[in-house]
Amino acid sequence: MEAIIAELFTLMLMAFALGMDAFSIGLGMGMFQLRYKQIFYIGLTIGFFHVWMPLLGIIAGHFISDKFGMIAQYIGGILLIILGIQMILSSLKKEERIVIKPFGWGLMVFALSVSLDSFSVGLSLGIFGARSAAVVICFGVVATLLTWIGLLLGRKFQGYIGSYSEALGGSILLAFGIKLLLVF
Repeated sequence: MEAIIAELFTLMLMAFALGMDAFSIGLGMGMFQLRYKQIFYIGLTIGFFHVWMPLLGIIAGHFISDKFGMIAQYIGGILLIILGIQMILSSLKKEERIVIKPFGWGLMVFALSVSLDSFSVGLSLGIFGARSAAVVICFGVVATLLTWIGLLLGRKFQGYIGSYSEALGGSILLAFGIKLLLVF
């Protein structure tokens, strides 16, 4: 029981780290003064993508793990480190992001762009043999909630927090990647 709780805690931290990207972009989108109904649908769409992308990554990770064994575990840790560093560096850039309109195809592009990193993490978790259902539930729920929070705060504060949340998420993924490599 203790191992399951520890795994769920770890997955929730990773889900939080991945959801911070959606949160920070949601802050910017919140400046559109979206209606609450739109915010609701945007959050659900992001959550949907944060379920399917890591699931695809887990499936690919299981395949890689079966074929390459121990080498695949090192690759998983390295992927988390690279993703964490990329998120931290992205948060330090001072240039403005291109704003995608949060409806129609723009919403799909937005959802895909903020969930691509969850594919990489899903790949790493698949290599390490994480429970698929726990991963997708944690990632989907947390991404949905953080998107809603980001959009709602964006309506209120219009861009004060932005890059700091992405740096926090990157730091968490970097730490997990290092931890996974040091276990071996």
